[in-house]
Amino acid sequence: MPLTIHPIQPTDNQPLATLIRQVFREFKIDKPGTVYTDPTTDALYQLFQNPASAYFVAEEDSVIVGGCGVYPTEGLPEGCAELVKFYLTAEARGKGVGNQLMQQSIEAARQLGYKQLYLESFPELARAVSMYEKAGFEPLPHALGNSGHYACTIWMIKEL
Repeated sequence: MPLTIHPIQPTDNQPLATLIRQVFREFKIDKPGTVYTDPTTDALYQLFQNPASAYFVAEEDSVIVGGCGVYPTEGLPEGCAELVKFYLTAEARGKGVGNQLMQQSIEAARQLGYKQLYLESFPELARAVSMYEKAGFEPLPHALGNSGHYACTIWMIKEL
């Protein structure tokens, strides 16, 4: 069955939280100050009811294989949103699924009127960081906004 991408639904909460935490354990970044311990990870549908946000879920054969969204993280500069909760199962990586999710999120950010997109990541997620660079994200010397994810050590921004 082909890949489908749809806006987040309430029934996606639990499978997405499981997927996200599985990725954090896989890369050994399951520590405080990350999405791993963030309480919003268990209620993404509710979080993305904010009208200035969007979140997309990728499914293959009715199984969630990834998700990605944009969110107006508190403390970011005006006109800037954050690319957030962007994770894929190991099986979905390297097939273009992540790029499709990211491009849909970038387009949603443009439609929502954002001029910049910010993200936070880890050196352990080098393949993802490489994809961000190819998509035009530039490194920043420090964090922006108040995501609460103080363990992240890579910060990037893209002009839309």
